[in-house]
Amino acid sequence: MEENVPHQNWFNRNWKWAVPTGGCLLIIILFVVFAGSMILGLSSLFTESEPYKDALMIAQSNEVVLKALGAPIEKDGIAKGNVNYKNGEGHLKLEIPLRGANGRATLYLVADKYDEDWEYKVMELELSETGELIHLLTLEKHLED
Repeated sequence: MEENVPHQNWFNRNWKWAVPTGGCLLIIILFVVFAGSMILGLSSLFTESEPYKDALMIAQSNEVVLKALGAPIEKDGIAKGNVNYKNGEGHLKLEIPLRGANGRATLYLVADKYDEDWEYKVMELELSETGELIHLLTLEKHLED
């Protein structure tokens, strides 16, 4: 006597663990995508700012920095910091990782915006290997005089 037992498909046999696992994976994937887009969005906010571009240009064209890091000087990762804008005024504080042929450094930048102009408070480069600070604002003022 053979019984004819209906054969269940995979989902009918495994739905009790497949549904919660799939839901958890979906939540994790959505969280990772959201976090990644936030990081990239904030990073682009920094890299598109006028002070970021100015500081990078000054560092890349400064003879002391070129001598210390070697050419070419490029970004070496994601900048971190904060930017605050309110009623046409702003405050920016950034750490920009840089690298050259001879080593790595971090460019520290602090600036305030009044009306349309940015006023740079701090623009200095810290060499990773020695910890030496190169004050770019002081060097720029000497070049202008």
